Amino acid sequence: MVSLGCPKNLVDSERILTKLRADGYAMSPDYAGADVVLVNTCGFLDSAKEESLEAIGEAIAENGRVIVTGCMGKEAETIRARFPNVLAVTGAHEYEQVVGAVHEAAPMPPSAFLNLVPERDLKLTPRHYSYLKISEGCNHRCAFCIIPSLRGDLASRRPDAILREAERLVAAGTRELLVISQDTSAYGLDLRHAVYPLKGGGEVRAHMTDLARALGRLGAWVRLHYVYPYPHVDQVIPLMAEGLVLPYLDIPFQHAAPSVLKAMKRPANEAKVLERLRNWRAIAPDITIRSTFVVGFPGETEADFQYLLDWLDEAQLDRVGAFRFEPVEGAAANALPDQLPEAVKEERYARIMEKTAAISAAKLQAKIGRTLDVLIDAVDGDGATGRSKADAPEIDGEVHLRDAGHLTQGDIVSVRIEDADEHDLFGVAV
Repeated sequence: MVSLGCPKNLVDSERILTKLRADGYAMSPDYAGADVVLVNTCGFLDSAKEESLEAIGEAIAENGRVIVTGCMGKEAETIRARFPNVLAVTGAHEYEQVVGAVHEAAPMPPSAFLNLVPERDLKLTPRHYSYLKISEGCNHRCAFCIIPSLRGDLASRRPDAILREAERLVAAGTRELLVISQDTSAYGLDLRHAVYPLKGGGEVRAHMTDLARALGRLGAWVRLHYVYPYPHVDQVIPLMAEGLVLPYLDIPFQHAAPSVLKAMKRPANEAKVLERLRNWRAIAPDITIRSTFVVGFPGETEADFQYLLDWLDEAQLDRVGAFRFEPVEGAAANALPDQLPEAVKEERYARIMEKTAAISAAKLQAKIGRTLDVLIDAVDGDGATGRSKADAPEIDGEVHLRDAGHLTQGDIVSVRIEDADEHDLFGVAV
């Protein structure tokens, strides 16, 4: 299995492999030992599509028997035109079609010993943290995005099913649950926020705040990703102050200038966002806000970009990622006038990264001398690497520990912070 793209794709890969393992298939660590190779593609940007095509090409060159799935599966003609020998092409979260294609390509002989359902789902992340997908699809129609055409409109999972999965994960050793979707704030909207009974008594409403509260009672860290700043997000902040949910929100603001937000077809309420950020920090002073921004969107003026930089000065976001605008086939933004030259995008990207790196460095410097809880991801010799409550895996910073050879992966330890750079912290377990 070659799994590309976002954590939502990774969860799809886990579900496919869990079903295949239940059917008796085993995972190969390399191309040579595989009867068939699965490539789970990303199709969000043209650069991601090219990476997916390169991965398919490598799999064909190394093995020859390839099944393609994922977001780029919507472009089966493109894939087959370049690689006519692929065995099958399916779209995102089409689990049964993928499994059926594997059965056809590499039939599994029936066996009472092999065809047993495994005790636990197969995971592609380390044992101590797990992605928990609560919904598929999205109801927004942002001008730069094609996710709804790839994954459809919002389709929420039942909250009782989510909680059962979370309970199994925690029982199997998960210390951190990373809640993901396309739009976590909209969770349950399509279910009309109905109430569902829980096994063993009680009930839970299909709503972001109720689900977050219930997850927080399981005893693991709960980290919320892809949260749109709807008004009811304010109700989650007290859960952070209580310690039920990590004081961390991943909010894709994308821009701050009202004219650009309007062109992006996103709500232009940046002034109210600043006020809400102040209120959130008053309730949960340690809250970490991570976000992403698009620079060089069609029609973005120098004044618009400067507005964004000034807004960032005031917002003081903890973690920021930025993307140069990139046309992707099927996105409405491709037809907008005033497309910007690549040189302008590059220059603005460099400026926003310089700005946000300086803010991050100052915020991390302020943590020197503090003692923070750290979840250990890896131990190597006398040192260890982990993450504080402010750090999501792979996208945020890390905490590097000295004299930590006695620790093990999955430990949560108190760490005194001794130093910091632009992105990472350095310290010792106390």
